[in-house]
Amino acid sequence: MLKQYETVFIATPVLSEAQIKEAVQKYHDLIVAEGGEIVHEEDWGLKKLAYPIQKKTTGFYHLIEFKADSQFIAKLEVNYKRDERILRFLTFAMDKHAVAYAERRRANQSK
Repeated sequence: MLKQYETVFIATPVLSEAQIKEAVQKYHDLIVAEGGEIVHEEDWGLKKLAYPIQKKTTGFYHLIEFKADSQFIAKLEVNYKRDERILRFLTFAMDKHAVAYAERRRANQSK
């Protein structure tokens, strides 16, 4: 049984556009390779951080909504922790209300 998850990570701002795309592709491929299914992706771009992290005040934000097995989340988070390009990350399981909200939000964005 695959559950739906949402993960947001912040990549360091010193990366080039190609390096950012490579980092995003790495996690996209990891999810798919482990039997997951990408539902939605959003690139939020370079944003100011609420507080400095590793002496950096900005970061590249990226959101991935996906379906995967619950054991996969630990592996994904270990990969985030080992990747020096990732400043912070958050992954959470979406309940039916969060899934419905995300679908409504996507529908409103496409209008």
